[in-house]
Amino acid sequence: MPEVNFQQPINDATGLLKGYASGIRDFERAELVDADLQNFDLKGANLSYADLSTANLRGANLRGCDLSFADLSQANLIDADLRGAMLFSANLRQANLTGTHLEKADYDRTTQFPPNFNPIDADMQMKNS
Repeated sequence: MPEVNFQQPINDATGLLKGYASGIRDFERAELVDADLQNFDLKGANLSYADLSTANLRGANLRGCDLSFADLSQANLIDADLRGAMLFSANLRQANLTGTHLEKADYDRTTQFPPNFNPIDADMQMKNS
């Protein structure tokens, strides 16, 4: 049976960092608009349905994270590590993906990318979600 998250959604970077440090990995529906998460290590976290629009995720370790249905529009993902992340139906429009590691990250037909971004060139994997 899957684990159910009954806690209130995280709505600031401090709460996210404290929760992660205490072993929590489920941050579904977190409200982190414009949050400064630069260089945070959130490897393997569930951030599905999270609002990370305009967040600063520069250099963040998001390896293996579930970012399905997350709003990452206009997020700063420069040099972030999203290898193996799940990006099904994620909104990455206008996100800065300069230097972002996306190898083996999964996406689907509904994932939205910035203009002129080619997920195949980034070694991403198209899957049926």
